[in-house]
Amino acid sequence: MNGRLSRLAAYPFERLARLKAGCAPPASLPHIAMSIGEPKHAPPAFVVEELRRNLGRLDSYPVTAGLPETRAAIADWLRRRFQVSVTPETMVLPVNGTREALFSFVQAVIDAAGSVAPVVAMPNPFYQIYEGAALLAGAEPAFLNTIAANRFQPDLDAVPAEVWKRCQVLFLCSPGNPTGSVLSLDYLRYALQLADKYDFVIASDECYAELYRDDRSPPPSLLQAAIANGHSGYERCVVFHSLSKRSSVPGLRSGFAAGDPAIMKSYLLYRTYHGCAMPVPTQLASIAAWNDDTHAAANRALYRDKYARVLPILAPVLDVAEPDGAFYLWPDVGRDDEAFTRELFASQNLTILPGSYLARDTPHGNPGKQRVRISLVAPVDECVQAAHRIRAFLSHE
Repeated sequence: MNGRLSRLAAYPFERLARLKAGCAPPASLPHIAMSIGEPKHAPPAFVVEELRRNLGRLDSYPVTAGLPETRAAIADWLRRRFQVSVTPETMVLPVNGTREALFSFVQAVIDAAGSVAPVVAMPNPFYQIYEGAALLAGAEPAFLNTIAANRFQPDLDAVPAEVWKRCQVLFLCSPGNPTGSVLSLDYLRYALQLADKYDFVIASDECYAELYRDDRSPPPSLLQAAIANGHSGYERCVVFHSLSKRSSVPGLRSGFAAGDPAIMKSYLLYRTYHGCAMPVPTQLASIAAWNDDTHAAANRALYRDKYARVLPILAPVLDVAEPDGAFYLWPDVGRDDEAFTRELFASQNLTILPGSYLARDTPHGNPGKQRVRISLVAPVDECVQAAHRIRAFLSHE
């Protein structure tokens, strides 16, 4: 077996299941799950219908590069959403969700043949795929703590030059999971300057980019920063987007990677061998979703409504604030986050996620400790009910 597998940490939800084992929550309270970032809004009917209508097109192997129409629809969405122009034939690849793509991308771009292990830098806390991808590619993760003092954004200036010199990939996530922090255009431009100086690639996870608080300032893309820095070919830049959050279709497993054509050419070669072509019915349903912005705006409004109704309930008993983007709350509970999670489940039949499970210990501590992630993915009324249960739990301790 691949010896690197032994370095992988247990997935957060495996740890959560062990934490909850032996608890007997009140049977009178129906369970509410707020631990997983899995959208529960109804998928758009027209996307479901497009998928159903094309199920007959399962009689041939799909092409790894995707249909020209798929790549064109993605390029057109990038133009509408971020005012950037990409060449569909050379800069866009459909992928089976960002999880699959983020992992396989690192396998394709990391060169571990040298005498010193390369580095993959990433925010801490983070989406665990970043770490697993780095380890299985033969790289060492470098954890950049995101804490309240730095507005939950990686402090790029705190990274030693020696680490940057070994860095081959920098993961960024905006809006962030779990913090909801949005990286500004200036921040992204500075990250690109470092990439130019130290010769690494930036993989920008933008799967929450359509979920944001302020219509006047939607989250920017790394592609916009590249143009602003004079990189018309998006050198060293690859962005990852998904329909899971934007369109509430996590089961469709549909997204894309786009950026630097030289990188994308090699990534396509990798994917050809990896065997991860998107089925044609999925592509056709995805085209319908990328071509429509109305349903995405309605989906965004549902999350805003949840924040508007949940925060007034929680604010008197918990340090909570609406994030700039995504659909999480990331409060400091002022105590052991595992104990808080277990006791809340035991008394209220409500599952959240300990923040320390999403982060790693560093010389400066574990930035997830004493925090929890609360996913506002359930229907609005269920989120309100959950907020009342959390308030009751905190008010009667």
